[in-house]
Amino acid sequence: MSLQAKVMEQMKVAMKSKDTVALESLRAIKSALLLESTSGSGKEISEEDEIRLVQKLVKQRKDSAAIFIEQGRKDLADPELAQVAVIEQFLPEQLTEEEVEKVVIQTIDATGASGMKDMGKVMGIVSKELAGQADGKLISTIVKQKLSS
Repeated sequence: MSLQAKVMEQMKVAMKSKDTVALESLRAIKSALLLESTSGSGKEISEEDEIRLVQKLVKQRKDSAAIFIEQGRKDLADPELAQVAVIEQFLPEQLTEEEVEKVVIQTIDATGASGMKDMGKVMGIVSKELAGQADGKLISTIVKQKLSS
């Protein structure tokens, strides 16, 4: 089942249960998918593109929540975090920090990376391998840590 079909199915459930947070989150996903499909490229959205779109929506909401919390506006941060929980359902199972670290170490060994000059190469390989399964910020932190030690 495509992401669009899953979102539509969940929207029906959210409407019936009058869950406004879920409905708002699902409409955001539907809107992003619609924008991407009508962007003029003429090609169908791949599963990888769908995952990237959902990750972007999650990141936007987490960033907004962090700003609201920093400004002492918990009342505005809570709805953002609630939407994150709904949207994350459409992402693949997220890997733990230890699992990401294992992949980073394997990639460093396989490529023979020896310092920060090789960070781009390692990041590219790891990011592609773990697409949708780990946050880019987490991957970047671990790669920096491993290459600088």
